[in-house]
Amino acid sequence: MKWLWALLLVILAAPLAAQDRSALARIDLAQSSLRAEGKDRGKPRPLELELVLSQPVPYRVYFLDGPPRLVVDFREIDFSGTDPAALPGRGLVPGLRWGKAVPGWSRLVMDLPGPYALRQAVQKPALSGAGGALVSLRLEPVDPEDFVTRGNALSALRDLPQPSLVVDPKAAVRGDRPLRIAIDPGHGGHDPGAQVGAISEAAVLLGFARELTDVLTRQGFEVVPTRTDDSFIPLEGRMTLAREARADLFISLHADALIAGEAAGLSIYVWNPDSDDRATRELAMRHDRADLVSGLDLQGTDDQVARALMDLARMETQPRSEAFAKFLVSELNRSHVAMHRRPVQGAGFSVLKSPDIPSVLIELGFLTDAGDRANLFNPEWRRSTSQAIAGAVAAWAQDDAIRAGLSRK
Repeated sequence: MKWLWALLLVILAAPLAAQDRSALARIDLAQSSLRAEGKDRGKPRPLELELVLSQPVPYRVYFLDGPPRLVVDFREIDFSGTDPAALPGRGLVPGLRWGKAVPGWSRLVMDLPGPYALRQAVQKPALSGAGGALVSLRLEPVDPEDFVTRGNALSALRDLPQPSLVVDPKAAVRGDRPLRIAIDPGHGGHDPGAQVGAISEAAVLLGFARELTDVLTRQGFEVVPTRTDDSFIPLEGRMTLAREARADLFISLHADALIAGEAAGLSIYVWNPDSDDRATRELAMRHDRADLVSGLDLQGTDDQVARALMDLARMETQPRSEAFAKFLVSELNRSHVAMHRRPVQGAGFSVLKSPDIPSVLIELGFLTDAGDRANLFNPEWRRSTSQAIAGAVAAWAQDDAIRAGLSRK
């Protein structure tokens, strides 16, 4: 993973009472450090921040601008009685401060000498043992246009200086460029997906993805395809490609097979690992040949912890995914595209797990249904469906921008 402003690790405990400071992790300043790589030539250098803690804690990392800052939220560290000026290497950066942020969370803010990206984030047992943990963050300088900030996730700081600027995350990600859509035709290579006779899901999806890409491009959007030929891309690789391209929306395409009569019509899925629909569970088992862990270092953690941390970040992206699904249903209805009796459903598909990119999975139809098969090979149906998806993208983008503007007021 080249960059991330994700969230990381270990046990997501319930918020600890403020008075029970003895149960909180503490920092060992003597063992912690900030180091710079290479000689000082007056330019920003790669930095490595190492914090030795008395116990593992979950944390999340992001950047702010005006001035450039690294923000690390911990759940939770008792910073009382510790002076950030005593951290070895403190003089390498313009400023460093830490303290309690909101109940249950502590925050570290490090002013940076320029724009940076997070290249590696690891939490592992400390060399000293005794249940301690080492949090290691590696930062590398980047060009200003590659500096990814996240402003709207901030809450008011407590016991720390107030940030000087709140940045619209979509403006920071998009800048002056068009909206960027990741289009993911499922399966490929040695994984053909569903097969009915000589028809393979992977081939059908690739053809539709090319037509959808053409429609989106003509309407002024940028498209990032996860595959452009019959090649196999692991699930985590698909999301990695989307993140590296800084996609604003992820659309996965499928056309599965179920027992004849069980499913027909286009359907849209958003993330919901607790779905109890039997057909959906069957599809999830078919899709999920791997788990998405891109953007997270899961060393020393269990699946429950990873899910909890992802859910924390998904509190912002999940409503945006659901909003896009609603716009998509509206546009498909206007185009008279037949949909499943429950057009929007939740499912635990791994490809929808991304905590930082609004994502949907579109089942264009089911190869086991004769009507759906005919649609998938009908040029008019493909054109109408592609145009409806593009229309939903445009409507969602406008609504999303308005909501972002309102959240800043």
